[in-house]
Amino acid sequence: MYSSGSRSEHRSRRLAVLAAAIATTSAVLIPAASGSASTVAPSGTSAPAAGAAAPATPGSPANPHPGWARTASGQLVRVFPAHDDTPVSPTPATHPEADYMGSTIKAHEPVAPAATVNPASVPQLPGIDVSGYQGNLNWASIAPYIDFSYAKATEGNYYTNQDFYNQYVGPYDQGLIRGAYHFATPNDTGGATQADYFVNHGGGWSADGQTLPGMLDIEYNPYGSECYGLSRSQMTSWIWSFVNEYAYRTGVYPVIYTTTDWWNTCTSEDPGFANYDPLWIANYVASGGGPLPNGWGFYTFWQYADHGSQPGDQDVFNGPYTQLQVLATRG
Repeated sequence: MYSSGSRSEHRSRRLAVLAAAIATTSAVLIPAASGSASTVAPSGTSAPAAGAAAPATPGSPANPHPGWARTASGQLVRVFPAHDDTPVSPTPATHPEADYMGSTIKAHEPVAPAATVNPASVPQLPGIDVSGYQGNLNWASIAPYIDFSYAKATEGNYYTNQDFYNQYVGPYDQGLIRGAYHFATPNDTGGATQADYFVNHGGGWSADGQTLPGMLDIEYNPYGSECYGLSRSQMTSWIWSFVNEYAYRTGVYPVIYTTTDWWNTCTSEDPGFANYDPLWIANYVASGGGPLPNGWGFYTFWQYADHGSQPGDQDVFNGPYTQLQVLATRG
């Protein structure tokens, strides 16, 4: 982790490295591989250049290169509108404000005792994820200690975080790189429907150097059976519908947050997602993020603790700051 002096210097270089980050062409921490979800752009084909940076306020920016999207490895691929094709059986959502990244893990997986995880043992870029559970936050006091944050924007197609403006615009105003996430409830509505709801309520993406691709939080069901009543193949189809619709709407594939146990239990373990979506792994007890889902060689983000010195869950980005900014610039 950074010392106080080096962190101060690191903050002052944020704007200076933006130009270099935009020019960087290396892949963002996911190995390139062939896939079948989309068509890769032919050699020499490129999308129209993105326009001016979008405003910091939540909104629904248009895809900067309609009909195309960037994968996690940096490839430009053709994308098309997704369609819902999985059964739905809605369950009343009685506590959406209490559903957040990792909120269901304690009931299903081991969680490290307090103070077991030493942040100094996780030598990567620090960040946090927050939700309405934390309420309004003082980002000026938080920003010196982290490099990025994600805030819950939506759940299902029925809930928006009342504190989202503070938790999304606040980090931006302090010079942090920020992102938004969607808490999935696959039994309620289809993946494409929920992706649209997310994009329409703050989950969009802008190539402004400070906005990370949206994230799909897919974990144990807080309202019933852990796999939401879907078969493994149906769950895989639901996730493809979500990520493809998000890519079609925004021009970039979303990050997928999950645990290896949930993924192995509830999906068909399709390795193709690793070709398109950065992985955010949740594991509070294993070093280095632990075993990863099929297809991913390493994680892009790791949620290593559900509490710590900063609000919300404690996370790291697996790479240098310039590469984090590439993800916020190119997707």
